[in-house]
Amino acid sequence: MAENTLKIGVLALQGAVAEHIRSLEQAGAEGVIVKRAQQLDEIDGLVIPGGESTTIGKLMRQYGFIDRIQAFSEAGKPIFGTCAGLIVLAKRIEGQEEPHLGLMDMTVTRNAFGRQRESFETDLPIKGIDEPVRAVFIRAPLIREIGADVEVLSVYNEEMVTAREGHLLVSSFHPELTDDYRLHEYFADMVRQSKTGEPKG
Repeated sequence: MAENTLKIGVLALQGAVAEHIRSLEQAGAEGVIVKRAQQLDEIDGLVIPGGESTTIGKLMRQYGFIDRIQAFSEAGKPIFGTCAGLIVLAKRIEGQEEPHLGLMDMTVTRNAFGRQRESFETDLPIKGIDEPVRAVFIRAPLIREIGADVEVLSVYNEEMVTAREGHLLVSSFHPELTDDYRLHEYFADMVRQSKTGEPKG
């Protein structure tokens, strides 16, 4: 890999890790499977994939990821949370006293779509991406409330499902489960900008 290649890690505690790696590589980045907290020192951005947020939170604590990811964020390095990863990044989780990472200024609801619509796909317009993105929702969480610095990038049925706060990006859906890698490309651009200081061009 060339020295200027973006190295974006995927937290490999649970979820569709290989699919995220594939999407990142389609977006022009080097995908890195992250199993140890020390690996955070070697990457430019991090994806926290779906799964079960409580389990991911427990494993993050068990393997020493909480403080390290918080420091990673404080250094301005971009983080992308999908589905359960969105919950893990949130400062407030409905029905739960303590957050996991507590990084992004939003209140979220787990499994918000309920059992009747546990899984569905739709074409979702996203701010900053020219054409609608194919989105796969699986027992998806929702963003209920956001802070002043959070920008909503997309809504579904008037509910917030994609948002950004500075170097933090979240989606309620699974962008890695389709061949449409443009949201990963959007994130790769965030990582490139944070690394070089140059805006997306």
